[in-house]
Amino acid sequence: MGRMSVEELPEYAERVLEVAELIPSGRVMTYGDVAEWLGEGGPRQVGRVMALYGGAVPWWRVVRADGTLLPGSELRALGHYRDEGTPLRQAGRSAEGHVPKLDMRRARWDGAGEGDGGAHEGDGGAHEVGGGAHEVGGADGAGGAGLEPRAGTHT
Repeated sequence: MGRMSVEELPEYAERVLEVAELIPSGRVMTYGDVAEWLGEGGPRQVGRVMALYGGAVPWWRVVRADGTLLPGSELRALGHYRDEGTPLRQAGRSAEGHVPKLDMRRARWDGAGEGDGGAHEGDGGAHEVGGGAHEVGGADGAGGAGLEPRAGTHT
């Protein structure tokens, strides 16, 4: 079943990916923010985990502190940011390829509020209940699900 079972995933990598899944649609955390949240590792370690295993989670929500988009994945990331309404800053004329940057002041998420209710704090294995939930509709399908009821509201 798949190439990698959960048992093969290093414990630190598993924790990094769990944080990535908590970041709300339209918001981002830096590699350093994730390391700080976990109280372990640093930006490089988080970046390595995301490079190796990030495809299973909303990887575009874990970003560089300066807001530049991930080299080689700019256009894929940009598509996600536009779909989710993530705050962007227009690229300056000197920007390579005129790719916008993230507006970090507005897009950055500190892990508070937005309905997570502090679920990361000592809830033991609660996250395992819905372990594979993100796979059901795919990472993209889950993001737009909240918009559907608005379109068909009753009068």
